[in-house]
Amino acid sequence: MTEPLSPEHLAWSGRFSEPVALLVQRYTASIGFDQRLALVDIEASLAHAAMLNHVGVLSDADLADIRRGMAQIEADIRADRFEFRLDLEDVHMNVERRLTELVGDAGKRLHTGRSRNDQVATDMRLYLRYAIDDIVSAIATLEEALLDLADAHSATVMPGFTHLQVAQPVTFGHHLLAYVEMFARDVERLVDARHRVNRLPLGAAALAGTSYPIDRVMVQEALGFEALCRNSLDAVSDRDFAIEFVAAAALFMTHISRLSEELVLWMSPRFGFIDIADRFCTGSSIMPQKKNPDVPELARGKSGRVAGHLLGLLMLMKGQPLAYNKDNQEDKEPLFDTIDTVLATARIFSELVPGITVNAAAMREAVEEGHATATDLADYLVRIGMPFRDAHEISAKAVRACVSQGRDLSDLSLSELKALDQRIGEDVLAVLKIEGSLASRSHLGGTAPAQVRAEIAWQRKRLRAA
Repeated sequence: MTEPLSPEHLAWSGRFSEPVALLVQRYTASIGFDQRLALVDIEASLAHAAMLNHVGVLSDADLADIRRGMAQIEADIRADRFEFRLDLEDVHMNVERRLTELVGDAGKRLHTGRSRNDQVATDMRLYLRYAIDDIVSAIATLEEALLDLADAHSATVMPGFTHLQVAQPVTFGHHLLAYVEMFARDVERLVDARHRVNRLPLGAAALAGTSYPIDRVMVQEALGFEALCRNSLDAVSDRDFAIEFVAAAALFMTHISRLSEELVLWMSPRFGFIDIADRFCTGSSIMPQKKNPDVPELARGKSGRVAGHLLGLLMLMKGQPLAYNKDNQEDKEPLFDTIDTVLATARIFSELVPGITVNAAAMREAVEEGHATATDLADYLVRIGMPFRDAHEISAKAVRACVSQGRDLSDLSLSELKALDQRIGEDVLAVLKIEGSLASRSHLGGTAPAQVRAEIAWQRKRLRAA
């Protein structure tokens, strides 16, 4: 990228009596990060040019020249041989200047009826629309990976926790399905946000519209937008669409962070529930025995980064009067970084999940140590006629006795259980077993293996239909 040059040639320089200071050029230029909009800038410009030709503002010859020049620029960008110049401020002026070099006055006519204000808003919406599609696809792949692992462990017992204390038996498959639910909601939010992203601001010009006889609907249809931004002031200054996307992205990263925290805990020798494939871990420079879950740890950290971008964008917009302000240049870096972070995270977790090895014995041992069927005993007592509060009290006393003796509830004999209440029958023994506890929760949303398998099938069907 070239150093800043004198700005005498800039599109707006005629108003000024002295050149912009080089320090100001460096401070205000956005080409360092907005060059990634170049291809969508070309896409939108070609639709704009076709519309100008349709309404008689641009000649057939000019349109042909613009298309020829843009094809060359696109090829250069894709081949990584396009020179983005800092002295040209932003991606729009870089593309326009190169177009003018290639095709002459036709390049200068392209900007008729538009402003960089509605141009950049259009480019951002196009870019984000494509990014959302990529992210949704990546999350769907992650959901499939989780479903495959859940299917393999639909009957693998593990402790369900509250307050990080053993609560009730669940299956590992059921636990994984909770994350499938979270990620499905994330996709719903992204798809819903896409509808508001997919509205065309082009035609608003700087802020008041244009006096040229433009056809905004033609451009809308050419670019695949669902609707138009209907107020020119709002069209150029609105960044709700970016904030809404980052909010949805922050929730996705929050869910990733929760999964990451569990993976880190489960991989710890204190739990020993899982192992993560070596290719997703690193060692220590000083402790040879270490195997560190770096990917989940880093993802947990990156979730805070995306949440920070959300707050930054909200603060960016909260004090802006209508319409466009230079502040809005600061919207791109957090948006782009959020896109990159979310997409990379979804993709790497799609690869990480199939590499998880489950230690079913350790999971079961943790359930057996936690008196996890205490609620099942209380439920049984209710079914034989005891009020729930009384049943809860008796079950709690049974747990206390087991703790003092170093035993589990399932170790209690029938005579010991009858001492709690004479109405207790032999059928209680099945209730206190882990498999009995799981099987009893055979309803939609329950942890019974049969229900887990049914839910996996339902989720797969949902993904296929998406």
